[in-house]
Amino acid sequence: MTDPFVRPEDASAAEAIAAIGEALDVFDDWMDRYQYIIELGRSLPLYPDAWADDAHRVPGCQSRVWMEMEERDGRLYFAGASDAAIVSGLVALLLRVYSGRTAAEIGATDPVFLKELGLLEALSTNRGNGIAAMARRIREAASRHAGAAAG
Repeated sequence: MTDPFVRPEDASAAEAIAAIGEALDVFDDWMDRYQYIIELGRSLPLYPDAWADDAHRVPGCQSRVWMEMEERDGRLYFAGASDAAIVSGLVALLLRVYSGRTAAEIGATDPVFLKELGLLEALSTNRGNGIAAMARRIREAASRHAGAAAG
């Protein structure tokens, strides 16, 4: 089985956010940006069917979204998938920012970047709520991990 967890492309979450912003700025309109986001989703590693269950499902998303986390050498890696193309892209975008980071870096990376990139305004209310739920799930998992590591 290939590794389903997303490896970081950028040295930090801040660099990932900047790179995503630069990539989105290349496009003149949101239709082209949506296509770019869909392509990001197609680049996600294959998500195991065994994890596409209620235990891995992210509540609060209009589409079905699943996520899993694994700790390796003090860093948290995430795998994710959705049954909707645009949502898969949003999963990929979040995992580029958060996967492969320490729990502290994840906790310090406020999802306000989603608003700053214009994503929340460009998405439907349901999709905006969904991406916020995904970010919350990632940050809560990191917080639980940090608490368990400290305790």
